[in-house]
Order: sequence, then C-alpha cells, then structure tokens
Amino acid sequence: MSGPELQPTHRARRFFGSLSSSAPSDEDAAWADGWLTERESAAFRRMAPVDRRHAIGVARTVVAHLDRLDLDDGDPEARWIVAAALLHDVGKSVAGLGTYGRAVATLSGWVGGHDMAASWADTRGFTRKVGLYLQYPELGADLLRMAGSDERVVAWAAQHHEPEERWTVPVEAGRLLVQADDGAL
Repeated sequence: MSGPELQPTHRARRFFGSLSSSAPSDEDAAWADGWLTERESAAFRRMAPVDRRHAIGVARTVVAHLDRLDLDDGDPEARWIVAAALLHDVGKSVAGLGTYGRAVATLSGWVGGHDMAASWADTRGFTRKVGLYLQYPELGADLLRMAGSDERVVAWAAQHHEPEERWTVPVEAGRLLVQADDGAL
C-alpha cells in the first residue's frame, strides 16, 4: 500500500482549521444532506465536526466550479461528484482520533511507512487507532459500499490520495475534487 505525500502546506492548513470543534451550521448540514442519500447522510453525520466542515467547504467549492465539467448543480451527473466531495474523508470516523492523534498518525505513516498500517491496526490502543487512521481511504470506501453509494463515490473515497493514473473516476472530475480539497480553487 502506498501512502499520500506529506503535503506540509495542506496538512498545516488542515491542522489549524481542525483546532475548532464546532459543528457545521444547520444551514450547511441541511445543504449537505440535500446531496446525499439517507444512508450516506448517516455516515456523514458520524464524521467529526472538523471533517464535516471541511467536506462541506470542499463540496461548495466543487459546486461553484461544476461549469469546468459542463455541469451545473441541477444536473443529475453532478450528484455523485458532490457526494464524493462530501464523503471522501468518511473513513476517518473509524479511527476515532482527535487533532493531535491525527498529526501523530500522519507523521507515523510518513516515517514508518504506510505499509505498517495493517499491522498497527491489528494491535490495541493508540497504535491500533493510528493503523486504522492510515487506512481511512479503504475503510471509507467500505463504509460507502455498505451504504449503497454510487460506485464512483466509493472509488473516490479509496483513491483520492492516489495519482490520477490510478483513478477509476473520470479524470476531469477527479482533478476538480483534488483542487477543491487542496484549496487550490
């Protein structure tokens, strides 16, 4: 298993943004629910408040730039793309790590290698949580598969840190999702 690059700028922005534990506004939560199926909404609500806020920001950016894909927010094809933006980090909910634990997990994966994640996940306590966190893309895909999500939403959860030549989603949609996630739009 390969892991994502460290991406210090992206990680720093996410770290400082995660220091607030406030939930998304009721308006933002309702907007997100409007894009998701009932079972996807249940998975979304299990995400930490910081992850829901981040996901809503990514999804709103995606919607603002759907014209790059010759779509608008009323197009049925847009639903899977926005759902993918909202749910790409859903696997993080499995590990149950807070901000500082996530920082340690990210550094552990970078230093120790993501190949250790499965072994760490088979242990107990904090080490198990680190192993689970490092496997969050695959765990998120499993959650979404069980929720009956569109296969492209499932694929994006698993592949959003992979190089684009490994994506099974349409490349232009993947590029938009990556740019929105990285704050590059």
